Amino acid sequence: MNITGHILLVDDEKDFLDTLSFWLESKGYTVKTTQSGKQALEMVDAEKPYLIFMDINMPEMSGIELLGELRKKNKTIPVIMLTAASSRERMQAAEELGISGFFPKQESLEMLVKLIDVTLRTHEKRQ
Repeated sequence: MNITGHILLVDDEKDFLDTLSFWLESKGYTVKTTQSGKQALEMVDAEKPYLIFMDINMPEMSGIELLGELRKKNKTIPVIMLTAASSRERMQAAEELGISGFFPKQESLEMLVKLIDVTLRTHEKRQ
């Protein structure tokens, strides 16, 4: 799989962003981060990430709202929702907007590599 570009991480928890970013970079990924849904939309337009991780629960603009806005611009970019705890309704809304998967924040980071691999392979086959 030929990967160019970066992963965009969107989460209002700076410590989580820093930890996840550091870990992904240690695995060879290029990562950019933001704590703002509005800034994430700008970054998607300007920088064209190949994969987005976004928190489902954020202040100002929730992950569901961000995903809705993103899908107006780009229906195909793979998006994985990060969840600490979320209602089934919010998760279902995310699924209806075309996410590639969920990653529980309490899950091991090794599972994240598998999820990234499956997501990118699935996305590549759809192209």
